[in-house]
Amino acid sequence: MRITEPISANGRPRSLSEAATTRRPARLAILLSGRGSNMLALAREVRAGVLQGLAEVAVVFSNIPEAPGLAAAAELGFATASIDSRGRKRSEFDAEVVAKLQEFQPDYIVLAGYMRILSPTFIRAFAGRILNIHPADTHQHQGLHAYEWAWENRLPETKITVHLVDEGLDTGPVLAQAPVDLRGAQSLADVERRGLAVEHRFYADTLARLIRGELHPQTPASTATALPQ
Repeated sequence: MRITEPISANGRPRSLSEAATTRRPARLAILLSGRGSNMLALAREVRAGVLQGLAEVAVVFSNIPEAPGLAAAAELGFATASIDSRGRKRSEFDAEVVAKLQEFQPDYIVLAGYMRILSPTFIRAFAGRILNIHPADTHQHQGLHAYEWAWENRLPETKITVHLVDEGLDTGPVLAQAPVDLRGAQSLADVERRGLAVEHRFYADTLARLIRGELHPQTPASTATALPQ
């Protein structure tokens, strides 16, 4: 899919580099479905880390109203919103979510454990501005259970990938990748612990570099850029 230009709050198209040079902090809509560990890591970096002054949390949204991450976001003082996705048709649900998120005028949609396959309705509304973190190299493994895949195949190393979202499943242009050393891992829980430790640092680092205009998206089949360790 061709990455289209992001749209500013006033409806004027703008490039990622133009968005990066804006003086105000980038507004983040963080989407989750569960406990929200990546949301909490991003929130820490917004308040006192690599995203401080670069970004602000405009809203934390969940498709599960009782998601623990939503309650955690509210406790931190962030605006929250939810629409229950259960029993809903995907395109109709996503149209309602788009309308709700647009109320908060986000610059970026940041998927943080959002367990939904986004419809074209959603993706086209925020084209080029939706980020996802995937716990594998996206041209080796797409979809769910990436840590299980790494463990079952006894991989000595896996990768965390941050990519833009297109209309495929984990097929969007890669922003950056970071390695996870799995040598000596004794269990799936150990694999997940190591991976999450990288995720929680790496997502914020990549987002900061994107906002500053330092990253150039690549297709998953090409060589991805790893952040300095």
